[in-house]
Amino acid sequence: MKIIVDADACPKAVLQICLQKGLQYNVEVWTIASFNHNILSDHHIIVGNASQETDLKVLNLTNTGDVIITQDWGLAAMILGKGAKCLSPDGREYESHTMDFMLEEREMKAKYRRSGGRTKGPKKRTAENDKKFAASLDRILRKGKDQK
Repeated sequence: MKIIVDADACPKAVLQICLQKGLQYNVEVWTIASFNHNILSDHHIIVGNASQETDLKVLNLTNTGDVIITQDWGLAAMILGKGAKCLSPDGREYESHTMDFMLEEREMKAKYRRSGGRTKGPKKRTAENDKKFAASLDRILRKGKDQK
C-alpha cells in the first residue's frame, strides 16, 4: 500500500496530513506534480505540464490497495477501476456507485460553461476540511493495515 498524491492542485495542508499519516502508518507517500510546483517529498516525481500528464503518471503508479488523493473526478473513476481507494482533498471518499452521477454532473457544468455560463468555484478551505480529510485518510489506512 502507498499513498499517491495528485499534487498539482493539492492544498498544502492536505499534503502535510498525507506525509504525517504516511509516517504514522509506515506507508510511502508519493507526490506527482508538474515542474511548475515545488514539492518536498521523499518520493516526488516531476512531470511536464502537458494536459493530463500528472493524471497519467498517477494512474500508471497505482496498484490495487493504494490510496490516491485527487480532486479530479475522471482520474478518480479510473483509479477505482484499478481497485484502489480514492479521496478528495476535502475528505470525501469516491465510490464506484456514485461515479456515473458525478461524471455526468461534471459534463453538464462544462457544457454550461462552454455556452457562456458561470459556475461557482470551490469554497475557501477551512480547518474543518483538514480534520475531515485527516479522519477519512486515517480510517482508510487503518482498514488497509488491518486487512494485511
